[in-house]
Amino acid sequence: MNIRRSSGKDCEAIRQLINDMEQKTLPVTEFNRIYEAQLHDDNFLCLVCEVENQVIGVINLRMEWQLHHAARICEIMEFAVCQEYRNKGIGKNMFEKACKEAQKAGCVQIEVACNQLRKRTHCFYERMGMHNFHYKFSLDFSADANAENQLGK
Repeated sequence: MNIRRSSGKDCEAIRQLINDMEQKTLPVTEFNRIYEAQLHDDNFLCLVCEVENQVIGVINLRMEWQLHHAARICEIMEFAVCQEYRNKGIGKNMFEKACKEAQKAGCVQIEVACNQLRKRTHCFYERMGMHNFHYKFSLDFSADANAENQLGK
């Protein structure tokens, strides 16, 4: 197992992992454009986990200065591990590596917003020592928006 900074060649594997996590197919062109921009933005750090030269996990971090903390904060934007590699300590190792990288970048804490439907994921974050102190609210601007919370939407 090798956890490393992602590169351009990892884009499709990362898109597939995030498609699986979101239970939908994200548009290739837009995904690639955003991924490439993030690779060149110092406020983002994307780590991948490889097993036998295959990307089987991704954790994408955004680090920014926030006024309400008066500090630099790291937020986990995306975090996914291939289904067949879950419950083997890979997510824990990736989370710990992400925390170390965030601290090295001057962040004072790490945060994540996680869909209410992802109960097992909530348990994972609690096992990692995180606490659920906040609510996150969303307003969808798309024409087909509805108030139903469902994965794959």
